Amino acid sequence: MKAVVYHEFNGPISLETVPDPEPAPNGAVIQVEATGLCRSDWHGWHGRDSDIRQLPHVPGHEFAGKVVEVGRDVSRSFIGQRVTIPFVAGCGACPECESGNQQICDHQYQPGFTGWGSFAEYVAIRYAAGNLIPLPENISSIAAAALGCRLATAYRAVASQGAVEPGQWVAIHGCGGVGLSAIMVAHALGARVIAVDVRDEPLLLAKSLGAEVALNAAAADDIPAAIHEFTRRGADVSLDALGSAVTFANSIRSLRKRGRHVQVGLLAPNEDLPATIVNRITSHELTLAGSHGLAAHAYPALLALIAAGKLDPERLVDRTTTLDEAPAALASMDDFRGSGITIFTPNA
Repeated sequence: MKAVVYHEFNGPISLETVPDPEPAPNGAVIQVEATGLCRSDWHGWHGRDSDIRQLPHVPGHEFAGKVVEVGRDVSRSFIGQRVTIPFVAGCGACPECESGNQQICDHQYQPGFTGWGSFAEYVAIRYAAGNLIPLPENISSIAAAALGCRLATAYRAVASQGAVEPGQWVAIHGCGGVGLSAIMVAHALGARVIAVDVRDEPLLLAKSLGAEVALNAAAADDIPAAIHEFTRRGADVSLDALGSAVTFANSIRSLRKRGRHVQVGLLAPNEDLPATIVNRITSHELTLAGSHGLAAHAYPALLALIAAGKLDPERLVDRTTTLDEAPAALASMDDFRGSGITIFTPNA
């Protein structure tokens, strides 16, 4: 099969011919119909994800496609079904999985990280029985790939970890794929949304997706002060959807007292948090939560919002192209060009 491969961290990325995958006893092989490009893939290529332990490696973790083969411990009824899976596949047997928190499974399998991913014609996954999510006919494979980690992660970040309620102010720092997804979800739940980014292009898209206020951090002197001015008290909930010391600090400083911060973006290892921010967390009694994906059993509520027309994942798609453009697209993610999600179609 054709697959996007790198042989060293931060090294060349190329489209190569590699052996077709075979299913593990508890796994499945999926013919990829659409796969999304995520900043987490870029972090992985830079060697910032400890789950990538063997090279060469195939990235990609947001995908949809058709099950073509299953392992001996998986029902053959899945064969032929069009599916997606969470980017964190829970084992189903550890204490976290047994408590319903498969998204933080002790033995999690992550295609594109703990194993080869979906920037390929086929992808093999583990723990198939508990993680394959059949797709309704009215949700395209492109839309399902856009769910990927970012819309699913955003849904949990906003609805569960952030506990957003109608009428609350929600600030979203960073309008990449997950940030724009969070804006859509917060708007669908009746919140008043403030979008923050350093570029006008994604901010325009954010407004079209439901943001009431759009702030350009490159032009504003003090983003938290601007948010306090709009809300008169501070945001009820704030998300760092980018992942940097600056966006984390701005998110914390944007909150009202006893507000809720949700960390979604990953910080680089060399970024430190100043004591003034940590002290504000204490003095304002702020609540901090992380958000790491969405368990398979929680997908029906997200799919129901899509079926009801309250969410349209394809509005997040900036462009759709073929897999041979993936190496250059992955390598150039540090340029922050474009808005929304790039989707690759391996078999186009």
